[in-house]
Amino acid sequence: MTIDDLTNTTGEWLRGEGPDSDVVISSRVRLARNLAEYPFLSTASETERTEIYRAVTEAVATNAGWSDALSIDLTEADEINRALLVERHLISRQHAVGEGSRGVTVSTDETLALMINEEDHLRTQALRSGLQLDQIWKDVNEADDALSQQLAFAFDQQFGYLTACPTNVGTGIRVSVMLHLPALKLTKEIEKVARAARDMRLAVRGMYGEGTDAVGDLFQISNQTTLGKTEEEIISAFGRDIIPKIVEYEHAARESLVRHRMYQLDDKIWRAYGLLCNARCISSEETLALLSPIRMGIHLGRFSAFGQATLNELFLYTQPAHLQKRHGKPLEGEQRGVARAEHIRGVLSR
Repeated sequence: MTIDDLTNTTGEWLRGEGPDSDVVISSRVRLARNLAEYPFLSTASETERTEIYRAVTEAVATNAGWSDALSIDLTEADEINRALLVERHLISRQHAVGEGSRGVTVSTDETLALMINEEDHLRTQALRSGLQLDQIWKDVNEADDALSQQLAFAFDQQFGYLTACPTNVGTGIRVSVMLHLPALKLTKEIEKVARAARDMRLAVRGMYGEGTDAVGDLFQISNQTTLGKTEEEIISAFGRDIIPKIVEYEHAARESLVRHRMYQLDDKIWRAYGLLCNARCISSEETLALLSPIRMGIHLGRFSAFGQATLNELFLYTQPAHLQKRHGKPLEGEQRGVARAEHIRGVLSR
């Protein structure tokens, strides 16, 4: 398996399957860990960073659960390949542009990834399509247990796992769910949901997490603190209380649009399709904005020109790194816009 092989599929997180997948794009659980014998990365020397990277990669290489995984040294990967990993949600933007020894190991099905020397020495994440928090907690917990047999993690009896950011101290867990909320946006109810989430000490961010905007009506909701709660309590709050309630609100908003604003809804969906079919130059942000009502239309049974699989292909392969990777060369801004429009027209004319 090579990084080029990743471009042959749309990836696990965008599969469009799993519980509540009409609203819940994906679920992710991440565990932050640091090696006990080394300082945090903010004070580590380059030699220490290299030693941390070597220690983790050697542990992963000898772990049976990662025998077929893809390991990538990010210091050797070019800018497009690093951006491609970000677009597939396998590394963070901060990890892609970081400095010094760092890397990522990805399972063959892309449900597990290990970020080495991002903000912490090790961040283990599990990612699946739809609302599958119990399953991905099982996935990431098993991976963490296996690695803890080979690596000594920094742990305090009073505070729990010690992490670079104080908000992660304790369990080190970060749970995030990516939601598609176009109806709440159209009915102007989205801000109420965002305020309620913040009141519950949840972070509301864009598609690529911290520092990104909610393009294409895609929102990431995640916990902000981990101290004082068990992993199971955090998972339970998300999977049984918080996310199902937001899904319920989005479903109600969609039903309201169909009942009271059907023609405006259909017009928005089919106008988006018309623009995609005819655009000669288009940005990735506009592409996502146009795909958003179409995705809702597919799930409401109001759009049938193409299905979820084609939409997922358009969603991912029109992102800048995927677009350039498939073209086999770097493309400048306007070149990307033209190439993106050509790709979309080609897919929709099939």
